[in-house]
Parts: sequence; structure tokens; C-alpha cells
Amino acid sequence: MTIASLLEPVTGQPGPARLEHAQEWMQGRTLYGGASALVAYTMATRAFPGLPPLRGGQVAFVAPVGEEIALTAEIVRQGRNVTQVRSEIRSEGKIALSAFWLFAAGRDANAVHAADQLADWPGPPEDNAPIKQGQGPSFIQNNFELRYGQTQGAERAAAVRRWARLTEDHTLDPVSKLVLMGDVMPPGAMRVMQRMGPISSINWSFNVLDTESRSRGGWYLSENASQHAAEGYSSERLRLWDADGKQVLDGMQCVAVFG
Repeated sequence: MTIASLLEPVTGQPGPARLEHAQEWMQGRTLYGGASALVAYTMATRAFPGLPPLRGGQVAFVAPVGEEIALTAEIVRQGRNVTQVRSEIRSEGKIALSAFWLFAAGRDANAVHAADQLADWPGPPEDNAPIKQGQGPSFIQNNFELRYGQTQGAERAAAVRRWARLTEDHTLDPVSKLVLMGDVMPPGAMRVMQRMGPISSINWSFNVLDTESRSRGGWYLSENASQHAAEGYSSERLRLWDADGKQVLDGMQCVAVFG
């Protein structure tokens, strides 16, 4: 099942929609966070075609997103270069996801500074062993191919890093692919949990560093790293790099750690 099939009911018109292919992208009781964020992003871009490139997003995961939803989108402010759009997913009459999108046209640069290189770069995806099928949530098994992104046996601290790509490319535009894949790894706090228990994303804020990213072979190195975990919550940094080591997305997330 392609991601295009999941997005077909998202027409840009406000109102009810039925995600007939949601089951292939479910994570427990809800649509996988990257997929639900992509539904909201697609609603924004189809409601208002001709927007400049996406530069950032703020997503609140409020309640489970299932097959039966309602969608809305509105322009909050539109300036000469920057347009800010809010889109929401409702379930059973209540907000399930609320997203705020920052679209902005490129300008002549007055500051140029490339993101730092990853210090312990694992090498390109082809140099890393594949992860066996049957591991991880069903949406991963249905839609992604994974390879290791950390040296086996090395100190991995509170971070999870893997190479990932869609099993089918789905002809997604570059930014949509980053939205879909930016939240694909489990929280880094998983590495330091004292006992197994549920984990749940509460929000996700990110900046797009390369709006035209077309990584070689469709591979992206995804990392979730806990910066601080206490009292049942973890503050996580989420990053994506392309196959040549260029960082393309930078984000943060609050995760609830149960158990």
C-alpha cells in the first residue's frame, strides 16, 4: 500500500475524510506520527496550492488518529515571503492533531553556516548491515527498510540511530518525504528505560534544512536522542541526514515514558 493511497482522501476541502488505508500505517491505536503529520501537511498544501517551500512545523499529537477523521486548514498570516498555516485533524468531534506550518520563500543569504558533521558517522547505508524483517512496529515492517546506523557493541548512550528508506518510493515530493520519515525512530529514552513500558510522542517541532533533498537511494539516517529524561517524560532531539552525510532536518520532541 503506497503512501499516495493513504493521502488520496485529503482533497484540501474541509470536512470529513475516511483514511481507508490507515491500517498499514498504524502504531498501536493511532496513525504513526510521521504519517499523521503528513496528512495534516498535505491538507495545508492542497487547501492552499502555490505555497512557498516548507521551512518548519510544530505538531501536537493530542489524541489517536484513526480512519474516520475531519480536516481543516487556514492561513493565519501571509506576508511577502512567509506564510503561516494551521491545519488540524479531528476525531469524534475533538482535535486529535494540531499543526502549525511555516512556509517561506528563499532570499539572498545574509548568513551562511552549514550544520556540523556527525562526529561518529557510521558510513553510507550500503556499508551497514540490514536489520532483519519482523522487528519493530507493524508500520515499520509494512513500509520501511532499515539498516544499522550505530556500531554494534559501541556505547550508544540514550540514542537510537538507523538508516531507513521507504520500501516503495511512492514518488513523494522531497519535503513530504522528510515529514513522513522525520519521526520514524523510537525515542532515544528507550535505551535507558529501567523496564519495558509504553512510550508516546506528545509533540514534534522541526526545521527543514534542505527543501530539495533527494538522498541517494532514498536512504536517510534517522536519529532520536534523549537530551533529558525524568518524571515520566523525555526531551528528544530528532535529526535526519542524507546518504552523503548532509543534515536535512533538525527537530525536538517531548515523549511520555510510561511503566
